[in-house]
Amino acid sequence: DVATVAAQYSYLNSPLTLMTAPDYGVEAARAMFSEIYGYWRTLPKDSRPKLYLRGLSLGSLNSDLSFDLYDIIDDPFHGALWSGPPFRSDTWRSITAQRDPGTPAWLPEFRGGSVIRFMNQEHGLDRGSAEWGAFRIAFLQYASDPITFFSPDIAWFEPDWMREPRGPDVSPDLRWFPIVTMLQLAADMVVGTAPKGFGHEYAPEHYIDAWLALTEPEGWTASDVERLKDFFRSRAD
Repeated sequence: DVATVAAQYSYLNSPLTLMTAPDYGVEAARAMFSEIYGYWRTLPKDSRPKLYLRGLSLGSLNSDLSFDLYDIIDDPFHGALWSGPPFRSDTWRSITAQRDPGTPAWLPEFRGGSVIRFMNQEHGLDRGSAEWGAFRIAFLQYASDPITFFSPDIAWFEPDWMREPRGPDVSPDLRWFPIVTMLQLAADMVVGTAPKGFGHEYAPEHYIDAWLALTEPEGWTASDVERLKDFFRSRAD
């Protein structure tokens, strides 16, 4: 009972597209959202399916830019899952900069988590001092993801995510040096590799945790969830 509509935004990988054509794919994303959302709005509210947005890397950026809040505020879709948000995302940067005091840049809390929540490989979407409302935005990100945490400013300033406490997947031996660290991250972003669950390689089991928290499906037991995770782990090996 799930329908998925997807679009390929570029034949280039995310790092190259971010560097050379960061706005590529936005027009297509907006056209696709407009068509689907417009049809969804015509369906009876009490029986229409739930509608969620989803994007990875540059796809998360294009998904974020696919709609205007003022166009949906009177009849919002149900939420979004954006993983590996790229550093060019204005929404992600703004939320991270305005995070609740005492929360780290690599796993922020924002206004108690009433609308927007963050998760990584160790902490799920159950964190938040406020109740998570009906409209839910979830960011799945790893502290070791260079596509998310790269910034040209790192050439001159130590980033917040390198300060203590660090994310669980960021080495304590990593040190900041002017210009050098920025170049290291840029190289890692373009040619770096990582196992599943680190860097820009998002593990299937973390997506499962995210979707369970977002949608709260009925009838799923802990053993059901673990069996589903095992299935995807076996396919990823």
